[in-house]
Amino acid sequence: MSAASWRSDGTPAAPVRQRSEGRVRIAAARFGALTRVADLAEGGALRLRVPRGGPGLEAVIVNTAGGVCCGDRFSITADTAAGAHLTVSTPAAEKVYRSDGPLAEIAVRLSVQDGGLLEWLPQETILFDRARLKRRYEVDVAPDATFLSFEALMLGRLAHGDTMGEGHIEDHWRIRRGGALVFADAFRLEGPIGTLLERPAVAAGARAMATLLYIAPDAEARLEEVRALLESVPSEAGASAWNGILAVRWLCPDIGTLRRAATSFLMAFRKAPLPRVWAT
Repeated sequence: MSAASWRSDGTPAAPVRQRSEGRVRIAAARFGALTRVADLAEGGALRLRVPRGGPGLEAVIVNTAGGVCCGDRFSITADTAAGAHLTVSTPAAEKVYRSDGPLAEIAVRLSVQDGGLLEWLPQETILFDRARLKRRYEVDVAPDATFLSFEALMLGRLAHGDTMGEGHIEDHWRIRRGGALVFADAFRLEGPIGTLLERPAVAAGARAMATLLYIAPDAEARLEEVRALLESVPSEAGASAWNGILAVRWLCPDIGTLRRAATSFLMAFRKAPLPRVWAT
């Protein structure tokens, strides 16, 4: 949406775009056998909802702007204290709409202290044609803590006949364990994304992809268990583990196939149901 702007001579100037900004911060701490909110702040277009129930704490991020557009800026911070269990999710897929040039930016900062468990489990991100998005993730994990993340990406909305021809997507991950950098990953597609995805060395026509990261003392010991779970996945998938890190990646033709594969995998891997908002 644009607001009218005018030159001094009364002629229209270039449109001034309305941008959305939002920020949320949550800190979870353990009180006895339960994890509860220790601190919470929100502003702009982002809100946090905390459903009741269970020994762990579930936080749901809501984007009241209804999506992400060109030039939007969002910031998310989640901190998990020693021995606490925090799961962060979203109530639906996040949609990134067409941009007239500027990048939308999302900055995520996560931390978990010794004995804590932090799960970053948003639902998928859908990029429309000519969407432009840049995301940065900074994660700090204590040596005896557990961190689990799952991020799914859909390029285009095939169920509605929308394909992504051109655009820009960047994902940058930096994970530190005990203060030392242990994982650095950068993913970027720019320009004729639809054409790039058709290349066998890129995606061979697939349009949906996801990455799971598991940082924990038992990460490497779970590799064979994970590979066994992936044997029945009806898509391209693979897992590797090293230095206390377990990484799983999926490449699927569409988001429906990816969701079915990932849902069954996540429930088996976590040995627990998915966040309640995934089923609504």
